[in-house]
Amino acid sequence: MKDFIITETNRQTAVLVGIVTFDQDERTTNEYLDELEFLAQTAGVVVVNRFTQKLEMQNPVTYVGSGKLDEIADYIKENNIGMAIFDDELSPRQIKNIEKKLNVMILDRTSLILDIFAMRAQTASAKTQVELAQYQYMLPRLTRLWTHLDSQAGGAGSGTGATVGLRGPGETQLEMDRRIISRRISLLKDQLEKIDKQKATQRKNRGAMVRVALVGYTNVGKSTLMNLLAKSDIFAENKLFATLDTTVRKVVIKNLPFLLADTVGFIRKLPTDLVESFKSTLDEVRESDLLLHVVDISHPSFAEQIEVVNNTLKEIDCAEKPVLLVFNKIDAYQYVQKEEDDLTPRTEENIPIEELMQTWMAKLDKNCIFVSARKGINIDRLRKDLYCRVKDIHVKRYPYNDFLYPIYDSDDFDMEDYVYSSEDEDNKEIKDELVDEN
Repeated sequence: MKDFIITETNRQTAVLVGIVTFDQDERTTNEYLDELEFLAQTAGVVVVNRFTQKLEMQNPVTYVGSGKLDEIADYIKENNIGMAIFDDELSPRQIKNIEKKLNVMILDRTSLILDIFAMRAQTASAKTQVELAQYQYMLPRLTRLWTHLDSQAGGAGSGTGATVGLRGPGETQLEMDRRIISRRISLLKDQLEKIDKQKATQRKNRGAMVRVALVGYTNVGKSTLMNLLAKSDIFAENKLFATLDTTVRKVVIKNLPFLLADTVGFIRKLPTDLVESFKSTLDEVRESDLLLHVVDISHPSFAEQIEVVNNTLKEIDCAEKPVLLVFNKIDAYQYVQKEEDDLTPRTEENIPIEELMQTWMAKLDKNCIFVSARKGINIDRLRKDLYCRVKDIHVKRYPYNDFLYPIYDSDDFDMEDYVYSSEDEDNKEIKDELVDEN
């Protein structure tokens, strides 16, 4: 199933298509298309142009208007483009009509994400989960995936030499393929149930340790942070969904061991089927005691990404878990000073990092921390915060567990290092480190 949606292995050229609506202004649409381009690059596709159109809502027949579709068709023909990628999920009807007009491969955001997941899946568990999501996506769209589906098998007069006693009204190839895929979906669901049981058994066998899970938008640096905290070598790359399989490592801070899980990243418009298929993977999040919500503060839409992750956590019933917001990539934050005569409202990039930190610290009652995993800035403070939070959970849950022994007599132990510092001290320390780096 790995290359079921994008069958070409070579780098292809594509155009992107999005719409500007009352609920989605031009700036937001461009940000979505930037992300879609990053997704395309991750899948090995070269984006050469993008098209947008202002509409009250997407056209139910062709997504964009007929005039805009003609413009896209002319560009594709003149520049020998092989693919058009749309920012929203398309209906089977839309795909059929658009493909007929453009005469190239048509992908939407969902199919592109599914293809990337198929490329990234390494374990049998991940491959099964992705394959199920792909089949569920394809089932109502079979008419565009095969050209032989209008042929008919079986019935009398069909000329196919049907066996005597088996003649009947016949069955189209489309119906046969739908039946086959439906059976495959059922089989994959059974396999995932077994995987869920195996994963649950593995979690039970991990003993009485507190569980911490890294969650967040895709490509925010979760795996890099995991490598720092766990001293491991998990694959980390500046691409979307570099990590697909959940990785769990034992971490020890001073005398306190706990389990740290690196999970798959979330994204805008994450396909519902994919969320459901990755139930066993997301169970690591469901059964965690503490969530480290990692945020890329250098991204201009990081606040929206936080909302996307929070909404996804609600979908999987994890919204009430204790969360520490970890603002990562502070070294990459770009402050853009506004001109004095610019009367437009400030955006996130017009706010100095110090003011941004103070605002979020006040908003979250200091329940956040600012770090740079790549540069190692404030990682020691993160370890100390983790120690205090995990210890609180551990002492309440396992008051008689004997491996959590006092460490006050240790020569290198400073009790002040394990007390939360004030907001001003944290900000000054980070600002000094950033100045040193620059």
